[in-house]
Amino acid sequence: MHSRYARLVQQSGFPFRTLKTLSTVQSASQTAAAADKDLTKEQRKAIKQGPGLEDFIEGSVPQTETWSKYSGDLVKTKEMKRLRLPPWLKTEFPSGDNYKRVKSSLRKLKLNTVCEEAKCPNIGECWGGGEHKTATATIMLLGDTCTRGCRFCSVKTARRPPPPDVDEPRNTAAAICEWGLDYVVLTSVDRDDLPDGGSNHFAETVRHLKGEASHILVECLTPDFRGDLKAVELLANCGLDVFAHNIECVREWTIFVRDPRATYDQSMSVLKHAKQVNPHILTKSSIMLGFGETDEQVLQTMKDLREVDVDCVTLGQYMQPTKRHAKVQEYVTPEKFAHWEKVGKELGFVYTASGPLVRSSYKAGEYFISSVLKKRRNDPANN
Repeated sequence: MHSRYARLVQQSGFPFRTLKTLSTVQSASQTAAAADKDLTKEQRKAIKQGPGLEDFIEGSVPQTETWSKYSGDLVKTKEMKRLRLPPWLKTEFPSGDNYKRVKSSLRKLKLNTVCEEAKCPNIGECWGGGEHKTATATIMLLGDTCTRGCRFCSVKTARRPPPPDVDEPRNTAAAICEWGLDYVVLTSVDRDDLPDGGSNHFAETVRHLKGEASHILVECLTPDFRGDLKAVELLANCGLDVFAHNIECVREWTIFVRDPRATYDQSMSVLKHAKQVNPHILTKSSIMLGFGETDEQVLQTMKDLREVDVDCVTLGQYMQPTKRHAKVQEYVTPEKFAHWEKVGKELGFVYTASGPLVRSSYKAGEYFISSVLKKRRNDPANN
């Protein structure tokens, strides 16, 4: 074989590496030709009409509503190991100056974000500013290790995580002021190992931030504090603008998806109490779809949230973070998400965000919710 290539090199003048590459390309072409024989007539036509390699190189691939023509499986059967990701759930690689600046600052100050820990697909858009150029970030307080093990979450778990960083509240406030954010979401892992669940650490961070930059809108996405309503009250009255706690899924799937220490009714009581002790704040919750819930169960969950006076609700697609986590049972179509957004408005939510890539803090600083908060802040009745 070696002597054969040596003769080719002498005859052609090409370097050996080039000849090897040409051989690889020829082999790939033969493989592609063989695969083409297995395609149906409709599949060949779709490929022919689709973007070519030059379009991907130029970055000019059209963003069309491919969901209506998608022919893949959306509901998992017993025979299937897992569902393939549909086109409407694929996102661009994060980039941009603001994204890079935020990431660099996080590393320097040793801060954690749920955006990174939970592998959120919207990180580039939120850190970069998105459509309305309103940059947002979700800072994760109290470390990067949770005391609970929910089957949908990729955050690390341990019975006794390292103690909280006493400088974190001050560092967090400094970082947020440096970034020039308009809206920030503070969240945390569950800390069942701490007597107060970390509520004082949470509240201290908000007070530091408001002291440094009172104009920044602050949302706190909180744990349930084991149902400790005193901890809920402390946080609701610490100066935040939005109190958020996620119900995560419908009642019927809670025992299969969430940690046993997190219950549906306990989460509802947290949201209810926050509103009772501070009627002027916005309350918010989030529902993930795709575990196998029915439309009736989703509707009832939304009604339950309105009964405890929750103002804002978000609905998004559950996406399995690793093979060890709960499998996706259904990929909900954009059309169905649009239906739930309409239902949210009919039920009286102040703000409803519903879409495949929507997350609890996705586009948290979007113009609409920011304007609602600012309007309430300027209303004499709320002062």
